Amino acid sequence: MNSDEQAIRKLMEEWRRLTREGDLEALITLMTDDAMFLTCGNPPMTRQDFAAGFRDIAGKVRIESTQDVKELHVAGDLAYAWSKISVAMIAKEGDKRMERAGHALSVFRKNAGGRWQLSRDANLMLKPG
Repeated sequence: MNSDEQAIRKLMEEWRRLTREGDLEALITLMTDDAMFLTCGNPPMTRQDFAAGFRDIAGKVRIESTQDVKELHVAGDLAYAWSKISVAMIAKEGDKRMERAGHALSVFRKNAGGRWQLSRDANLMLKPG
């Protein structure tokens, strides 16, 4: 595994950790300014939309996730990763739990400073069953 692949895998690990910790400010730094998220049945979501949604659930749920990277390819300052992911949102009060699982195709760009950031994410997670 080359250094770019290692850096992208570290970014994905950091993403899961920061999400679990609810650290939106640090999470935002892992995205390009023009980041775009595509999810089933919803209009495209910008970085700002993502942040607003994250703030809406902050403090109400704990988010746990796993990610199995099936393929990772780097070509210059662009890279993509195909992953199988699962996410559980657990209410901090009560015992409600919402789970989603499926595949995601993520596109990363290396910025001018040489740091990889998430640029596009097509997330195909659905409710299990």
